[in-house]
Amino acid sequence: MRRAIHGRAALLAACACTVGGRGPVDAAPRAADPGVELYGAGHFTTGAWDFFMAFSPDQRQVLFGRADPSFDRYEILETRLGADGRWSKPAHPSFAGQWSDADPHLSPAGDAVYFISNRPIGPDEPGPRTTYDIWFAPRAPDGSWGPAQRVPEPVNDAAVDEWSPAIAASGNLYFGLERHGGHGGTDLWVARRVDGVYQPPENLGPAINTPGLEVEPWISPDESYLIFAGLRRVDSVGSYDLYFSRRRDGAWEPARPLASLNTAASEWNHSVSPDGEWLYFSSNRRYTGPLGPRFDDPRDDRSVAGVGDGKQGDIYRVSMRALGLP
Repeated sequence: MRRAIHGRAALLAACACTVGGRGPVDAAPRAADPGVELYGAGHFTTGAWDFFMAFSPDQRQVLFGRADPSFDRYEILETRLGADGRWSKPAHPSFAGQWSDADPHLSPAGDAVYFISNRPIGPDEPGPRTTYDIWFAPRAPDGSWGPAQRVPEPVNDAAVDEWSPAIAASGNLYFGLERHGGHGGTDLWVARRVDGVYQPPENLGPAINTPGLEVEPWISPDESYLIFAGLRRVDSVGSYDLYFSRRRDGAWEPARPLASLNTAASEWNHSVSPDGEWLYFSSNRRYTGPLGPRFDDPRDDRSVAGVGDGKQGDIYRVSMRALGLP
């Protein structure tokens, strides 16, 4: 199948450390970076394609993504923080592992995780689909997971890809999609939940969307601000860059780049911690700084081989306060 430009295989090409045909780019963090630090070396950041951090409200349970080297197949992994202060070995949660699953986002209440998957829709489909739909799995108070369920139409369209679903406290669902009525390429949309039923997706409009590509919305629980990744926008500095917009009086302000974070590489796959203190993101920037606290226990240097080499995605974090956000 020929993937669309916003397909994950194409995203890998867009993220490679070549810009405008000029060859390899030194995308090391700049001195202006406001306290950006590598996060979770040996556990969350491993030299593989590591991306997205979805924390439970108490921040003791984490779902995150990992991809194969070609960025064509993805898995969701889960880890839990024990009473001894150690994270459990990452493993597939009960709702994942057989199919290609990615982009986990926990609801603000922590009672469900939303994600994308190419799993079959029904019993008449014997194998994986050629497109990704939005699914969710309920989370019990003890942290266990119920069976995954596909979000129904009109949110999903089985003929196209939906990307990176982010859920607000209201139940409104934000996600990326290329659909008629957009501004060109992949745009950001919201499907409002009214009386328990999702309404047809609404485009977020020209303050957010451009003829470039907008993907991966992270919406604040109260929907007062939005952070997303964009490609080929007029103010882009690299491949994928991070952008911020605030909503005032029911309207989105023109999105602005998070200039102190963006490099000639890609910054994307982001989330904000439940306490609002940290912005987590993935980047394939070259990095030669300290690994920071090691999360692998027992320590195994093979678990950090390739970290910072610019070939795949590593996970970073930065204080929201240092960014002057929200």
